[in-house]
Amino acid sequence: MAILNLTGDVTGDRQGEPAQWAETITPSDTVNLRAVSRAIYVGVAGDVAAVMQNGDVATFVGVTAGSILPIRAIRINSTNTTATTMLNLY
Repeated sequence: MAILNLTGDVTGDRQGEPAQWAETITPSDTVNLRAVSRAIYVGVAGDVAAVMQNGDVATFVGVTAGSILPIRAIRINSTNTTATTMLNLY
């Protein structure tokens, strides 16, 4: 059984495995994702401003439609994010 620890990281037997769940992302400068991502799917091209698990902000510029970003993010900021139709894969 996978357990969500206090940092929102999935621990247990799922480490190294592909994502098991997906949730629609609504970019926000204050509201974190339900769980730390294993990857972010981008449906409509644009820029993605991701708050990484360590708190740093990384802006991925010109992400193409259908891309999967293999990143551990806690939030997708609305500021500087122009991509849409994104999914948090966790």
